[in-house]
Amino acid sequence: MERVILHADMNNFYASVECLYQPGLRGKPVAVAGDPEARHGIVLAKNYEAKRFGVATGNPLWLAKQLCPEIIFVPPHFDRYLKFSRLARELCEAYTDQVESFGLDECWLDVTGSAGLFGSGEQIADKLRARIRRELGITASVGVSFNKVFAKLGSDYKKPDATTVFTRENYREALWPLPASALLYVGPATEKLLKKYAIRTIGELAGTERKLLSSLLGKAGEMLWAFANGLDVSPVTRSGLQPAVKSIGNSATLPRDLLPGQDLKLTLYILCESVAERLREQNLQCSTVQVGVRYDNLFSFERQKKLDAPLCNSRGLFEAAYGLCCRSPLNRPVRSLGVRACQLSLCENLQASLYGEVRRSQRQDDLEHAVDGVRRRFGHFSIQRGIALTDPALSRLDPKNDHVIHPVSFLK
Repeated sequence: MERVILHADMNNFYASVECLYQPGLRGKPVAVAGDPEARHGIVLAKNYEAKRFGVATGNPLWLAKQLCPEIIFVPPHFDRYLKFSRLARELCEAYTDQVESFGLDECWLDVTGSAGLFGSGEQIADKLRARIRRELGITASVGVSFNKVFAKLGSDYKKPDATTVFTRENYREALWPLPASALLYVGPATEKLLKKYAIRTIGELAGTERKLLSSLLGKAGEMLWAFANGLDVSPVTRSGLQPAVKSIGNSATLPRDLLPGQDLKLTLYILCESVAERLREQNLQCSTVQVGVRYDNLFSFERQKKLDAPLCNSRGLFEAAYGLCCRSPLNRPVRSLGVRACQLSLCENLQASLYGEVRRSQRQDDLEHAVDGVRRRFGHFSIQRGIALTDPALSRLDPKNDHVIHPVSFLK
């Protein structure tokens, strides 16, 4: 049976959610942006009205303002984006139990077995778009095809709020004229290399000898040749079999440079608390902790450590992260700091243990679950660690406002 794969991509996700909370922004050029006073002054996301003026993600705010004098900057609210991402996923799961997330605002659905209940792939895509628009107040574009790569190309092909179908009969005509950079995993470096060999479109990539692509790009070259020729056979992961994200991290560019010592500990605790809280929200635990440090001269490094046992509490994360930071002396002021929880698994997989260290970690998890409940009722700053009292300015960093969720790679 021919597979029927959908790829749903919510349009201008961050900006669309912000416009829901502030209806007066609709129809105006809007960008979700960092705080320049906190040294976060770039565009994180923009809507179509801002895009028409040439505003792009990553632009410094002064450039975005120069391109679009009427642009309105709004701060990010990642808790809202997580909420709407979960709601959208629930709508997708009404049509199939095979839903695979690819970031907060994208996911694949395998609806091969759903035709008898809901109709063709195109009909299911239209129904899903209508429900997202009606029930969530935002729009999505949905691609329909016989594999994941072409379904994703379909959701990018026409926006906003559109369904695009690529079949075995029409994909060559529709997709092969597109630039090679439109294909999954053809980034700027790969695109530049391909252009040296006059490979500019997906069709030219499909027609290139596999041996040449293999010699240029290794196994990735053969993979891209298969993608371009419609030979992707990767499955859509069944919901609940694995986490939808690869890692969960928090990073902060600080209002002032940090010196090693109490400042560093305080900031690490804030970041670790936020990461741990998000792990618990998604019923996840991590087996590896990674830290990233950027100095005032913009030199940066990352280090990671494998944990003795999976955990989801901030104390364990902090101990690992601080140990990584102290592995060698921090000899310059620190401009930004990041903590990431990696190698995620579902908490149900955690086995009860008689070993003292694991039991202590489990008791710490229970304690922090209780703290989560207090903060949900009375606000995040209603309960804080004593170290937070040593520097009121640093301790008021909003841990919900500067985080990253890293989706599981297509190449799991």
